[in-house]
Parts: sequence; structure tokens; C-alpha cells
Amino acid sequence: MTGTRRTWLGTWLSRRQAALFLGGAALAGILAGPVAAAEGQLRIAKQFGVVYLLLNVAEDQKLIEKHGKAAGLDIKVDYVQLSGGSAVNDALLSGNIEVAGAGVGPLFTLWDRTRGRQNVKGVASLGNFPYYLVSNRPAVKTLADFTEADRIAVPAVGVSVQSRILQWASAKLWGDKNFARLDTISVALPHPEATAAIVKGGTEVTGHFGNPPFQEQELAGNPNAHIVLNSYDVQGGPASSTVLYATEGFYRDSPKTYAAFVDALDEAARFITADPEKAADIYIKANTSRIDRDLLLKVITNPEVSFKIAPQNTLGLGQFMHRVGAIKTAPKTLTDYFFVNPRVAAGS
Repeated sequence: MTGTRRTWLGTWLSRRQAALFLGGAALAGILAGPVAAAEGQLRIAKQFGVVYLLLNVAEDQKLIEKHGKAAGLDIKVDYVQLSGGSAVNDALLSGNIEVAGAGVGPLFTLWDRTRGRQNVKGVASLGNFPYYLVSNRPAVKTLADFTEADRIAVPAVGVSVQSRILQWASAKLWGDKNFARLDTISVALPHPEATAAIVKGGTEVTGHFGNPPFQEQELAGNPNAHIVLNSYDVQGGPASSTVLYATEGFYRDSPKTYAAFVDALDEAARFITADPEKAADIYIKANTSRIDRDLLLKVITNPEVSFKIAPQNTLGLGQFMHRVGAIKTAPKTLTDYFFVNPRVAAGS
């Protein structure tokens, strides 16, 4: 093994150990029971990518504070940057945040495991985005072409929405019993690091199931990079893969803060749709991103992308997860796993 590969593998193993620790902490949080929520306090965990643009806009335009004041409430808002559904779920269960931003897969996992305790449910969607599984190895045309020598980067192995969609696609290809077949060659890496690996090449990472704008940067930055899988093809059409969720305690005990947050998200969605140019500038500033601005605008204005807070086409993933035993409870309707709010009531 070369020095470069040994160093990269050591980093990966460290991340796997950290993920195991976070998983244990999350379990401790579940057993500890509900954490009290305070009206006027709002700590939000976000991750990487344009899928979090609603939060970038809400922060830049101070929309949560604006809607709070309209309701006679001063809201102190803090944003926490994390990577991977495991870390986000741990932060929520330990009471370090009020709202978690992650994939709908981690939402279903936590919804199932906290029933009768914290009763975690969805708050809103962050919009519909196609997620691409990109490979820089020309021989990989389909999932069946990945080998034991390949590594597929995802935010969190087995639990992130990218990993869950990969499992769903694997089940469709090889049968439900083999749904986790590609977990063995998956590794946990934040999107920026995985993107660098795909663009540069020369590491074990030959695939990355990411999100915008990282997937577009990969396709533009490496002539060998190509799309192996589009999440919409697995989910049956446009879908809300990344969502926001919270505990029942926050929903119940902080009604003004909760309502102001949802109203702010809705305004942010309309802001982006009306002024994608300004939204692009906000993203670059908020993330200190060096992304090509024209490429970013193509992502934001992609006809397959829509900014709205009502979730769309999420139920199927939850039903798949139940079918393969990833969760114990089968979701049947949106209100099973999303809190009631008129702005998301039309979702699916």
C-alpha cells in the first residue's frame, strides 16, 4: 500500500471510529428521554451543499428573526455545521440543537427509534434536488460494475439518505436480501473531501453519491466523471431527499418559534425562486465557496430542482426501509413522520 493510500485509509478509519462513538452517544440520548425546549431559542444543524440554500438565505436575510418579531418574539438563532446524519441525529438527541438538517433517511431512522420518547418528526423539506452517484472510473457504467477495489463516498455509511437510496437501488437490482451489498465498499466522507477525491483521482474513492453543487463540480472537473445513478430514478420522480426535523418537545413547547421558523423557510423558498442571482451570491458568501458562479446558477435554476418546503415523494423510502428491516414501524401517511403544519400539509 502506498503512503498516500495508507494516510487516506487511516483518515477513513478514524472517521468510522468517530461514527461509532456518535452512534453510541445517540443511543444514550434516546434512553435519556425528552429534552426541554425554550421558546425563543433556535439552534439549527446544517450540512454541506446547495440543498441547504434555504437556511443560507434565512440566515443572510434574518428571516427567522423577522417572523419572530412579527409574532412578538425575539428569537436567538444559531447555525451549527455538521457532516453526516449520525452526527446530526446525535446533536438533536443530546439537546444541542432544536432542528436537524439531514436526509430523509436519517429522519425515518430517528422517527422510528424515538417513538414514545422524543417523538422526532419532520418540520419541512429543503426542496427537491436530484442526487447523482458519480464515478471517475470509465468502466463503471452501472451499480453492478463497482468492485471490491472501489470505494463509494457517502456522508454516513448505511444511514445517510444517499446510502439509503443506494440500498434501495441495490434491492431493485439484486433483491431485498442484498440491499446492503454496496455498504461494504462505502466510506464516510464529507462532500467537499469526496469531491476533491473524484476530481483529482488517484485514491480508493472512485464513486461519490453526493448532492448539488458537488456533483456538478465533479462532472465539470474531471473528464472521466460521469453519472452512474440519479436518485430520482430510484425514488420514482422528483423527491425531497433532504429535510429538517425536530423533537415533539420543540414543536409543542415553542409554538411561536416553530411557526416563525416554518414561515421563514417558506419566504426563503420564494426568495430563491424569484431571485436566483441573489441567492447564488448568498450561497457563495455563506459557504466561502470558490465554485464557478455560472455553474452554481445552473444548479439553482435546473428544471429538475424546485425550492419549496412541502415534502414530495418521501414515503416510498420509508416504506422500503421498513420492508428490509431498517426501521420497525411502517410509515403510512405524511402525518406519521411530519408534524402538522398548513405549509407542509400538501406534501407526500
